Amino acid sequence: MGESLCVESGHLARTDWTETLVSKQLRKQEGGRRFGALAAVLAVAAVAATGCSSGGSGQQQDESAPLEVWIRQDAGSPAAESAQALTEAFSKKSGIEAKLVAVGVTDFETKLQQRTAQKDLPDIVINDTGQLGNLVTQGLVREVDREGVAGSADIADRAWEAARGYDGKYYGVPFNSQAFALLIRKDWREEVGADVPKSWDELTELAVKFTEEDPDGNGKDDTAGMVVPGTTTRGYLTWWFSTMLWSEGGGFVEKQGDGYAPAIDGAASVEAVEKLQAMFCDSKVVQPGASTADSSTTHTVFESGKGGIYLTGPYMLPRFDGSLGKDKYEVVAAPPGAGGTATALAEGENVYMMAGSANEKGQQEFAEFAASPAGQKIGLGVDNGGIIVRLPVNTTVDGAAERGDPRWDVFQKAYDTSGRNAPALPNWSTVRQISSEGLNGVVSDCSRDVAGAMGKLAGEIDEELEKQGAKG
Repeated sequence: MGESLCVESGHLARTDWTETLVSKQLRKQEGGRRFGALAAVLAVAAVAATGCSSGGSGQQQDESAPLEVWIRQDAGSPAAESAQALTEAFSKKSGIEAKLVAVGVTDFETKLQQRTAQKDLPDIVINDTGQLGNLVTQGLVREVDREGVAGSADIADRAWEAARGYDGKYYGVPFNSQAFALLIRKDWREEVGADVPKSWDELTELAVKFTEEDPDGNGKDDTAGMVVPGTTTRGYLTWWFSTMLWSEGGGFVEKQGDGYAPAIDGAASVEAVEKLQAMFCDSKVVQPGASTADSSTTHTVFESGKGGIYLTGPYMLPRFDGSLGKDKYEVVAAPPGAGGTATALAEGENVYMMAGSANEKGQQEFAEFAASPAGQKIGLGVDNGGIIVRLPVNTTVDGAAERGDPRWDVFQKAYDTSGRNAPALPNWSTVRQISSEGLNGVVSDCSRDVAGAMGKLAGEIDEELEKQGAKG
């Protein structure tokens, strides 16, 4: 990446490379609204570099230095307890002291920016695969030698793919994966006399039945067939729609030469968006307020008996088993669409080895332990319900068998056979946000011409690709 590090009082500082990057980004983005957050973060990093010479040789290494480990979980939660168990098991095995810091879900990035400004990054960050581009662009993570990671051959290729940056290099060690599947009210489906849907069109037909045929038998018009987190916040609508769009044969972007080009205005994509708009505007199978709903809202809609079909991740099973009852719903792989192939959004988390650590050997040992069978089994949270490994990235671990619950295998098979990671752009999260705003526009305004709106969205994506240096 052309990055170098120097040390001031034992802490990380950025060099002229970051300052140059900030200048370029600000020139490209002057007057733009969507890259403001990235520019601000990079500017903070540049300020932190003040007084740091560009010829630094890096942090002096100490293989006994303690590690500070961050995870995006709320302190005191069962997930944080599992992370603490993972950290303690690593320390016991390695002899390296490791301290876990459970950083709240909502302010994780803010606190990481603050530590960047203080030139004092944690040693390890366990965070979403979707954040890889941001971390790499800021120069906050070290490159990973995939072949040099102990046990790397046992880690799923798809998980490694989500640890690879736009430049083809790896910047994290996989830790946790997931794919999306359908949770369908089995009792409702049997009540309306329908079979398990074999295509997205049949899925929509089932959603219509759930909406119109009073499947809960209460005599009221109060059920929605499809539960959709349609808000633009954090790009939720794009996040949900990805599985449907790809299954219908469309896409947000497509490879073109050494880069990418917009694909959202292609014929298959436009047809898929028209079907999405019809769910909101014609059949009206989505829950009331879907266009502004985030996942915290949609979870409640499904578990309260107001929605019948929910495309979500395996992490929701324990909650819904308790609130709704596991006998009330079934787990079904997302079906093929008009594209003829079933595709499910794949996501996960990586162990990121942060730049400037005094114990790089310890960083790698932690990442290797987290991805090992022992680390993965701790992360499953079988004993305490604190799930930080949803689907194991280590192919020698059978998560469904460890949990004694075959429903998890539906998600595992979807990940293995149909999973698709988000495009490896320098900053996919920005394109996701732009796409979500464009999609939300056509589901919020039923008179909106989809083809025209997607043409406009393609232009916005094209501009963003050029800003990121990723235009093919």
